[in-house]
Amino acid sequence: MVAIKGHFDGKVFVPDEPVDLPRGEAVVLHVQRAAELPAVSSNSTNGQDDAWAVLKKMTGTAEGPADWSAQHDHYLYGTPKRPENDK
Repeated sequence: MVAIKGHFDGKVFVPDEPVDLPRGEAVVLHVQRAAELPAVSSNSTNGQDDAWAVLKKMTGTAEGPADWSAQHDHYLYGTPKRPENDK
């Protein structure tokens, strides 16, 4: 799904930017007032943080056992833990 900014001229919805669709293409419009949208930070694109910003926000937030990365197969799939010297 693509979000397209536009305005209502009293009769039809008019996009504020070019739209890459063939003439006559059927679409479904979901109308949301721009004033209802959350504020967009300066380091985001189309209201979405880029992948690096999301990762930075999540850094250090995961909780788990101290050996989580070394024993991930055990915690994810239930396999037996690997011996300490196999890491």
